[in-house]
Amino acid sequence: MSGAGNRYVVVPTVTVLAVIKNRLGGAKKGHQLLKKKADALNMRFRQILRRILETKEKMGVSLRESNFALTEAKYTAGDSVKHTIVDSVKEASVRVAARQDNVAGVKVPVFERNDLAGSQEKNTELFGLSKGGQKVSGAKESFQRTVDLMIELASLQCAFVTLDEAIKTTNRRVNALEYTIIPKLENTILYIKGELDELEREEFFRLKKIQTKKQEAKERQEKEDAAKAAAQQNGGAPLVDPFAMAAAAPDLLSGVGQADADLIF
Repeated sequence: MSGAGNRYVVVPTVTVLAVIKNRLGGAKKGHQLLKKKADALNMRFRQILRRILETKEKMGVSLRESNFALTEAKYTAGDSVKHTIVDSVKEASVRVAARQDNVAGVKVPVFERNDLAGSQEKNTELFGLSKGGQKVSGAKESFQRTVDLMIELASLQCAFVTLDEAIKTTNRRVNALEYTIIPKLENTILYIKGELDELEREEFFRLKKIQTKKQEAKERQEKEDAAKAAAQQNGGAPLVDPFAMAAAAPDLLSGVGQADADLIF
């Protein structure tokens, strides 16, 4: 029972051996699938990380351009244009729609821009201003590009966090299968095979011992039957072994040196 901590505690039988072999096959297949899943997740993770860096750089440039365009619009149209634009906007014209993308069995959130119907026509009413209309339109387009980049960056960052957790979970499962479950199953199979071989050797020795005893009993019975048959051929008197008679005869010299009770002197 040595090394029982590195294997499962089971009864060493042929049925249990078949069950453990099936479990080992399933564990190895699951390990291969999880490795492929981890590779796919890592590949997508690196792609998203690269896109995050690129999008952050683009967003920094876009924010700088948008703020510069807004400053130009304020300078050209005056401070009153800000109040005019704010008063004309009753609700946000941009919505963010969320959906899920499947990456190797992992649900990754994806955000997309969703404009309200008629919002573009409603917001273009201010473009006909005689003073600063072109600058306001340019600032609007610049901020729209910035919003698109922010939505894309939010989607990438959410996917980054989700894939990071999925990769950690998958790696833990892969390591558990590779370093714990599969070695335990293999050690259990070796243990069961060793016990079954030992039982087979014991059974073989027992059967050989029984066969030897039966052979000896058969030989004794044959000798007894032969002795009885020979005795019947000699007139019914049993054969006497001369060596046995000599051994059973009394020793004539055994009484020499002993005192006789009838002698006076």
